[in-house]
Amino acid sequence: MTTTQTLRSARPDLTSLLPAQPAPERNVPEGTEVRGFALYVGLADDKIADTDPRLGAIVTQIKQLVAQLAPAAETYAAVALAPEGTGGRDVDVVRLALGDPAAHARQKQHDAADQDRAASGVVLDLSRKRVLLDNVAAALTFREFELLQYLVLREGRTVSRDELITALWHDASEEDTPSERTIDVHIRRLRVKLAQYQDIVRTVRGTGYRFDRHADVSILHTAGPSPDVF
Repeated sequence: MTTTQTLRSARPDLTSLLPAQPAPERNVPEGTEVRGFALYVGLADDKIADTDPRLGAIVTQIKQLVAQLAPAAETYAAVALAPEGTGGRDVDVVRLALGDPAAHARQKQHDAADQDRAASGVVLDLSRKRVLLDNVAAALTFREFELLQYLVLREGRTVSRDELITALWHDASEEDTPSERTIDVHIRRLRVKLAQYQDIVRTVRGTGYRFDRHADVSILHTAGPSPDVF
């Protein structure tokens, strides 16, 4: 069985998710015509789990689906590159990198609104169990904060998924104990809530996760020392 066949058998047929009736066409300005569309996919390489298909395989399946739905369509895929450490949602970074006019306009509006307000960065307040992003509290769940705190207290060290499960779900029943894949989901949701500072949580492929402190990150520790300090 080929790789493509394996991916197809493991994932649902995307055509089954399409509406039975075609969606109405959007109005276009006079003097213009529709020539196609752009689909921006935000998926940083370090967020692809070990069991996920590689980026190239995902692109191939999407192109194959387009060929099935509209055989006359021409497709072209471009990979968005950004400077290492660029913050923000992946899909927004992709749109900016690939020159989406709407994304650039929104970025200019954001820059204009914030030009008189200096960003204060990230404050990880472990004593009060809260995270501030530019003086605004991040809406982390209890479990998301526990995951972040565990990584912060082991700053610079890669923590395996198995270690996270053992440490944070040690008193959970067998049916409530998450899998390594579930840990990946928790981390992805945590990153979304960290917004432009999400790169403080790094993926170490094939190993686990690591907290990387930046110059704009402040940590307010509790009275006790790091658990890894002897």
